[in-house]
Amino acid sequence: MKERKNSGSRPGNKMQARPKPAIAKREQADEVRSGDRIVVTIKRLGINGEGVGYYRRKAVFVEGGIPGEVIKAEVTRVENKFITAAIREIEKRSPHRVDAPCPVFGICGGCQIQHMSYEGQLAGKEDLLREAFSRYAGLQDVRLKPMLGMDHPWGYRNKAQLQLGMAQEGMIAGLYAADSHKLIDITGCPIQHPKVNEAVDKTRNVLQRLGIPVYKEKSSQGLVRTIVVRVGYQSGQLQVTLVTASDKLPRREELIKELRLAMPELTSLAMNVNPKNTSLVFGNRTEILWGADSIQESLGDLEFTLSPRAFFQLNPLQTIKLYESVRAAAGLTGRETVVDAYCGTGTIGLWLAPYAKEVRGIESIPEAVEDAKANAARNGRSNAAFYAGAAEELLPRWVKSGFKPDVIVADPPRTGLDPRFLEAVLKTKPKHFVYVSCNPSTLAKDCKVLLDGGYAIEWVQPVDMFPQTSHVECTVLLKWKGAND
Repeated sequence: MKERKNSGSRPGNKMQARPKPAIAKREQADEVRSGDRIVVTIKRLGINGEGVGYYRRKAVFVEGGIPGEVIKAEVTRVENKFITAAIREIEKRSPHRVDAPCPVFGICGGCQIQHMSYEGQLAGKEDLLREAFSRYAGLQDVRLKPMLGMDHPWGYRNKAQLQLGMAQEGMIAGLYAADSHKLIDITGCPIQHPKVNEAVDKTRNVLQRLGIPVYKEKSSQGLVRTIVVRVGYQSGQLQVTLVTASDKLPRREELIKELRLAMPELTSLAMNVNPKNTSLVFGNRTEILWGADSIQESLGDLEFTLSPRAFFQLNPLQTIKLYESVRAAAGLTGRETVVDAYCGTGTIGLWLAPYAKEVRGIESIPEAVEDAKANAARNGRSNAAFYAGAAEELLPRWVKSGFKPDVIVADPPRTGLDPRFLEAVLKTKPKHFVYVSCNPSTLAKDCKVLLDGGYAIEWVQPVDMFPQTSHVECTVLLKWKGAND
């Protein structure tokens, strides 16, 4: 294998035995092949948490690389525009490199950057945002506020959805390894809330003790597919849902009794039936086996009732920081009309409602709209209404009928905003457009459209919603250039 340096310098003494003409010929041809050794300086983090460097003007993606490190890597794949490579030796180590506390880090795929200090993680995510705005929006000097991180960036996830399987040691609950169907046991996962980990362990132990069979996809035999556990951060209530392939639950009463004894804090025990061969976790039918049909949770002064299938933010502590940044961006005085596009169950719109004249939420999933309406009624937000439909269709219709929002908030999926919605925003020209994003690339691309259409970015507020992972969430305030606040 041949070592190559970024500068194109000659290989070290150990490799000098190769015939010089062949080396010269390959270097002249600028060829890099799988199996070659190259030396790469890692410049930044990539969108999936990998280290990104450059070799002969090609991007090199190195899983596990940290910005500032010089790495000897083995080429694993060569494409026209990029190379992937694996670490073989770290020549210069980053001061932010640490030992990941999780024994299955790098295997289960749930976390990507546990091997970085938390300070390094935050800096890497900020750079990722700057890179996206530079590359896709042509902005070199976007006003990026300091990342809002966590005081304790562990044990924050309030919900787990873990597949069940059988291994040599018995029943395990975990996640499938990346690009594989191998189930990885994630017992004691350090980013899950400790009560979630405890409930998963106790539920699995009871199922195994009672001989309740695990569902096997290949043979379509067995019963329990998935354990879903959610804990209320504020309420402390515990919800356990067993996702099963059939509604025929053996030793039902005994199972209920054993789970209640194992978890005295249990509030809601449910069974969701999903008989289909699908990647979706939940089926359409849920039966409450014992206790309440939902648990209670709160965000600030907002109260929510969460059924087993209801969506709720996975990190409530950071969600409050995110929503407060949205409120700051909206600049509400009590006189404004607000549209909350892609509103889901209405949490952002309900957060803003006390400070606005009127809030209208738009969501394409009818069930989520019904949840949003119930949440509005439960919290007395009488100035908030929610509508089922596509934002790119409802917004122009409202504007045509005389409703012109002062503020539009959009929190789209990772794929970003629908081009027709962007067009509708540019025609509507709200004074403030507040973009809540979980994907820097699509965010920057959408912002470029808005910038070209007459908006200016005032600031970007990153929020670290998911420490130890490569995900970056942020709020962006865009102002219409012709607007006077």
